[in-house]
Amino acid sequence: MTASVDGPVVAGVSLAPHGMQVVRLAAQEAAAHRRDLTLLHAFNWEAAFEAPSIVGPRAEAEELIARASAVAHEVEPSVSVHAEIVEGPPVAALARRSGSAFLLAVGDGGMAHHAGCVPADRPAVQLAARAGCPVLVGRQEPPPAGPVLVGVDGSESAPATLDFALNCADRRQARLVAIRVVEPGHPDGNRDTLAETITRVGRAYPGVAIECHTVRGDPGIVLVEQSRTAQLTVVGARGDEPWRGMLGAVSQALLYHAPSPVIVVRGIAGGPAGGQGTPDARDQRP
Repeated sequence: MTASVDGPVVAGVSLAPHGMQVVRLAAQEAAAHRRDLTLLHAFNWEAAFEAPSIVGPRAEAEELIARASAVAHEVEPSVSVHAEIVEGPPVAALARRSGSAFLLAVGDGGMAHHAGCVPADRPAVQLAARAGCPVLVGRQEPPPAGPVLVGVDGSESAPATLDFALNCADRRQARLVAIRVVEPGHPDGNRDTLAETITRVGRAYPGVAIECHTVRGDPGIVLVEQSRTAQLTVVGARGDEPWRGMLGAVSQALLYHAPSPVIVVRGIAGGPAGGQGTPDARDQRP
């Protein structure tokens, strides 16, 4: 599956204590990219049948989705919001819907505040590995008004990831900080790789101020540390580590430990960002 060029931002709405923060982030993304917003809550009938009354859980789900719609309208009144309740497990429902979405937004389940090893079966991790579009993993706390951070390596997916990050920075009127990390003991290779990629992809975004740095260290540790002052961190799903499966070590490190919201870029085909950085018909509205 590939991300839909004209699809909506889809947000998973849950009963988690900070679930409305994801709704706020998703509404802001929908407004920035001039997309509709779909709020999706997966209703567990099996659990409902185990409750004293099935009416209670269903009413709770309807109240939740109504509250989420109100929050989205309050944050971004101009965004068209569609809310729905679907049956089935949340991960499966959101993974299916991601095939026709521009972006999928979910909460992190408290991963960023987890001191120990984070289970790989967390919904955010599963969706970042399976979705058919880029996945935004929100945090419990609002991000600072910092730059957009992007990790860039020499993989084939790097230009698409960079293009998506530039698009996000452009729509936020934020600067972009692009970082290439070289591990200790590894050859630096072409020192101009990052600058060349930035120059080539960045031509479409002349209004974005760009900083690019090459740093030695562990890629995951470096990018997690840099993300502390970022309003958004963007990373490819696997980078140059296809042997690791659906998620690379760096994307996993950022999902687990970055305090900023993280977008894992996946499901993009074609040139840079599969054309997602190109304004669509909705961008031409007055």
